Amino acid sequence: MENRKFAFIKSDKKFIKLYFDDITVIKGLGNYVEIYTTYHKRFVYYKPMKVLIESLPDEFMRIHNSYIVNLTNIEYFEDNQIVIKDLKINVAKSYRDCLINAVNKRML
Repeated sequence: MENRKFAFIKSDKKFIKLYFDDITVIKGLGNYVEIYTTYHKRFVYYKPMKVLIESLPDEFMRIHNSYIVNLTNIEYFEDNQIVIKDLKINVAKSYRDCLINAVNKRML
């Protein structure tokens, strides 16, 4: 996993190559996830979030029961919200401390 830069997902009967750097947010939809990208495309993929988070690189973090974010694409983090592109996402209390630790490790 350390050296992988991309993965394939199956969406709409196609295998789509997604670079991890291009993924901004992953939203849980039951046994499916909706993957948002930096180029404003969305893909629906059949895989539960619990299984998906285990196969993602370290820069991905779960911040809510329904959201996984790519830390490299966060624009800012304020109060209990992060902003990525046009999305504002609430950070759950149970994930807040972990997110703050991850942000502190990346501070100048």
